[in-house]
Amino acid sequence: MKALVAFILLVQLPIHRAAPAAPPPPLGCDDPETEAAAEFAVNYINDRSHHGYKFALNRIEKVRVLPQGPNNEILFLELDLLETTCHILNPTPLVNCSVRTFGEHAVEGDCDVKLQKLNGQFSVLASKCHSHADSAEDVREVLPDSPLLVNLNDTDVLAAVSSALNDYNSKTPDVYLMLLEIGRAVKQYHPVRMVSVEFAVAATNCTSQQAKDNLEACQLLPEDQSNFGFCTAKMVTEPSQDLIAECQLYGHQPGVTYPHPGQDTSAGLVPSAGQGFTNHNLKISHNNPVASESSSSEFPSLISAKSVAKRAAAEVAQHDKVPHPVGFVPPPPPCPGKIRYFKI
Repeated sequence: MKALVAFILLVQLPIHRAAPAAPPPPLGCDDPETEAAAEFAVNYINDRSHHGYKFALNRIEKVRVLPQGPNNEILFLELDLLETTCHILNPTPLVNCSVRTFGEHAVEGDCDVKLQKLNGQFSVLASKCHSHADSAEDVREVLPDSPLLVNLNDTDVLAAVSSALNDYNSKTPDVYLMLLEIGRAVKQYHPVRMVSVEFAVAATNCTSQQAKDNLEACQLLPEDQSNFGFCTAKMVTEPSQDLIAECQLYGHQPGVTYPHPGQDTSAGLVPSAGQGFTNHNLKISHNNPVASESSSSEFPSLISAKSVAKRAAAEVAQHDKVPHPVGFVPPPPPCPGKIRYFKI
């Protein structure tokens, strides 16, 4: 009888089950994993850009994570980038490239990137980018006298590039350079009238004298000997005339190519409608054709934004329910992240 009572009591005792584990907090835009993913994405974007300049990370706007299984997740990132002073052909590591200041008429890049993190290794599944210069109104509001970007096919710009490269070639007899692309150009009207230009160049198989004798025989060096470079020049036209040009050749860089032929500037440059813009657009769009269905290349921006905002609001509400000591500062919202340079 005692045994029966003990059995009944045992059956009636409440069973305490372990509470389910709380879901991990949402990944924040400034979390180390997010920043590592963003750094990988920015390097990927710069490596696949064929025009203009390298871009640096300015801010992580949004992040969303979709778990796929053990040690496997998909990350969606929205990134704000800023143009640097390093052309894409410049071998300088991105970390050593200076971001253009606001007063230099900055250019911003906006990118959506989808990555997979598998066993601790990132890979890009899809990316979509574009870039644009800050508005002239915004620049002039802060810096009324700051020079502004002008179209790359502006006649004054073309004249400055031709004069600068021809001047350099005349003073450097050992190698004849051709123009690859004009990178940037700004005009200044006060206190002097001046055009400042930047442009990429490449060495040919000719010396300056050989180019004079038979220009048609001059070609860019083959891929296994290519030698790219970069020039800057300032041409003053009023009140007096002056030209200052500097060029730097980077030396051969294995694996570095440029997809378009060079242009000779000895007879000047003709305006091209295709260059009627102020900055090269960081126009990159890539989808991995072998991405799985669970890794669809769509960018769920709105879903991501609502999801992150909801979870952040829930976290704040939960914190508000818990008493905190005097002076407690609640954690910042997970996104957007910190601004590394300045906001456009």
